[in-house]
Amino acid sequence: MKHLSIAACIALFLFGSHAGGQETARFAPLRPDQLSEEQKAWADSITAPPRKANFANPPYRAYIRAPELAKRVIPLSDYVRWNTSLPPRLSELAILITAREWTAQYEWHAHYPLAIKGGLDPKIAADIAAGKRPDGMKADEAAVYDLAKELYRDKTVSDATYKAARDQFGERGIMEIISIIGYYDLVSMTLITMQAEPPNNSVPPLPPLPK
Repeated sequence: MKHLSIAACIALFLFGSHAGGQETARFAPLRPDQLSEEQKAWADSITAPPRKANFANPPYRAYIRAPELAKRVIPLSDYVRWNTSLPPRLSELAILITAREWTAQYEWHAHYPLAIKGGLDPKIAADIAAGKRPDGMKADEAAVYDLAKELYRDKTVSDATYKAARDQFGERGIMEIISIIGYYDLVSMTLITMQAEPPNNSVPPLPPLPK
């Protein structure tokens, strides 16, 4: 039996609980007669493990507007989330840094618990939320943080930061860190455009930072 029928996918699209809390007119759920064949095919495929997506949730409701793009974006998402050489503690750290850079509340809400489950010290996450360089980071955490922050802040990477990252992760790991933050830049911009809000207050929201 196939993992989910097209009808079930459409039902999720139309009637699933919106994880962003309140309903929004931006990228609203599509009616069945509005779905192209490409959109239907992508909607069916996205329910496969490990994702098992609910199409009422961001960012999928936006991605489906461009199904050919979505077919290419989702494999990248799967790779940077589950298949890099980095442990979850570090890949989720990179995602939290990205969420903080954009003040992407939905992304922070979704990935904060995953970072803590992966072994990140909550104090480090709290410092990131506050917009400060965390105290007490391990050497590999500091390497991820400094690489990401220099790219965001300075638009360059110093020799010292590059060497520290290469010593920790090799050149493959550096490219994976860059890919994680690059992909989650796309996610952040999509979520912000959608006005996606966290579904509940189980994770404290990111405070605004001085401009």
